[in-house]
Amino acid sequence: MKTKSDIGLIGLAVMGENLVLNMESKGFTVTVYNRSAEKVDAFLSGRGKGKNIRGTHSIEELVSSLERPRKVMLMIKAGSAVDEMIETLIPHLSPGDIIIDGGNTHFPDTNRRTAYVESKGLLYIGTGVSGGEEGALLGPSIMPGGSKKAWPSVKPVFQAIAAKVEDGTPCCDWVGENGAGHFVKMVHNGIEYGDMQLITEAYQIMRDLLHMSADEMHLVFKKWNQGDLDSYLIEITRDILAYKDTDGKPLVDKILDTAGQKGTGKWTGVAALDLGIPLTLIGEAVFSRCLSAIKEERVSASKILRGPKAAFKGDRDEFLKDLKDAVYASKIVSYAQGYSLMKAAAEEYKWDLNYGGIALMWRGGCIIRSAFLGKIKEAFNNNNKIANLLLDPFFRDKVDKAQKGWRNVVATSISNGIPIPAISAALGYFDGYRCEKLPANLLQAQRDYFGAHTYERTDKPRGQFFHTNWTGRGGTTASSTYNV
Repeated sequence: MKTKSDIGLIGLAVMGENLVLNMESKGFTVTVYNRSAEKVDAFLSGRGKGKNIRGTHSIEELVSSLERPRKVMLMIKAGSAVDEMIETLIPHLSPGDIIIDGGNTHFPDTNRRTAYVESKGLLYIGTGVSGGEEGALLGPSIMPGGSKKAWPSVKPVFQAIAAKVEDGTPCCDWVGENGAGHFVKMVHNGIEYGDMQLITEAYQIMRDLLHMSADEMHLVFKKWNQGDLDSYLIEITRDILAYKDTDGKPLVDKILDTAGQKGTGKWTGVAALDLGIPLTLIGEAVFSRCLSAIKEERVSASKILRGPKAAFKGDRDEFLKDLKDAVYASKIVSYAQGYSLMKAAAEEYKWDLNYGGIALMWRGGCIIRSAFLGKIKEAFNNNNKIANLLLDPFFRDKVDKAQKGWRNVVATSISNGIPIPAISAALGYFDGYRCEKLPANLLQAQRDYFGAHTYERTDKPRGQFFHTNWTGRGGTTASSTYNV
């Protein structure tokens, strides 16, 4: 074992433990620390036994074991625990040493912490790590941001342990300063919410409208995973539907229909509201989880509220083709909205984001990895200034071909009382985005009527605002114009 370790890691939960094993397997010597010393000892006598891994029982011991510049990675619960650990570490570190937060941290916290840690003469990395337990062990997608001066020191480790695409390119590159890495990871998680919701809506349509068995649905998702929808989430859905409980019946049918969430989807929606980006599909995915959580209330409501009884009439195989088109077109909208949010954030926070590079980072290791992402990279390679992914020729053509089936799925589901909030929101966004004239002119008239909020005119240059005394009882004073 080397005299000094290459990197230290604090937090031996699922992700931390597997990242340590990943680092060690790539030739790095790692020092580990956990607040509960028993976890360190158990790890070194178990999965870490005989490997180039040092166990320590104090922060002093951890820091003194590292080569300079020292790199200490935190894989602990986001929030105040990170701030407390930073305060604990700072007295033991020297100028140029690096603190790395690899948790699911809210990007404003990373903005704040980067400035604070740099004020102490140290460097800070806030990085998104996606891929779950398996990704952490075999190769995750890694999205680093923070102090750019720290990147050359952490790059060899991060790119070695990251997932690789077909040509060997690592799914990790520098994202941007301050909270850029955690922002991109947050958007990744928001898109993940959207993808999962689209899949579950397709599942409910198959189950409740087409009355398909889990085994029949398994075959559909197996087929979908061999085409345009090839992705990790489609793949695991295929496997879940085939999994049997001890009595031989599908386990999925016995799982309670209440979904949990840890907040990253909500953060994505809040960021979109703050930046004025219509992130409708991901917003619906978050609210769908909230609706699922009120299980008892829904059970009571089901006995009182009435709607149409699902009764499908038509060719099931043809409708399944339409359903595939609906999911694919909606997925395009989800990514288009997510990228619009990243572009707005880059402008707001002065980040120089590499949009094609981000798609490449997501192509392997992470939860939303799919063949689809290669086309996003191509879109930005062709035109890095493109306003919206829907305008790219490839995606424009795909949505155009999917439209008929997409609209049929939405209409059929609604007329049969099947809830499809994400698929229908995606279609609503698409129709709104392609609409030359929305009804917001009436909305502006309403705002001016009750609040003198003014409006622009079609026969005057943009930027000139007008107020009308609609009732004859008001004056000429208008409210100042501003947008939140």
